Amino acid sequence: MAMQDWRAIVGGNIRRRRQELGLTQEQVALDAEIDLTYMGGIERGKRNPSLLVLVRVATVLRLAPAEILKKPEAD
Repeated sequence: MAMQDWRAIVGGNIRRRRQELGLTQEQVALDAEIDLTYMGGIERGKRNPSLLVLVRVATVLRLAPAEILKKPEAD
C-alpha cells in the first residue's frame, strides 16, 4: 500500500471520529497541542504525523491509537 493511501486512511478515520464527537478541528488541535493547520493537513492526508502526535490525537478522540490505522470496511 502506498504511503499516500495510509495518510488518507489515517486522516479519514480522524475526521470521521471528530465529526461523530461533534468536535471542530480547532478543538482537537488545541487539546492535542498541535497547530490547527497541521491538524487540517493530517485530516486531508497531506501530512505524515509522528507516532506521538497520533497518540495525542487518539487520546482527544477517545480512541485506541490502533483505531486510527484501521482500513475502512468496503461497503
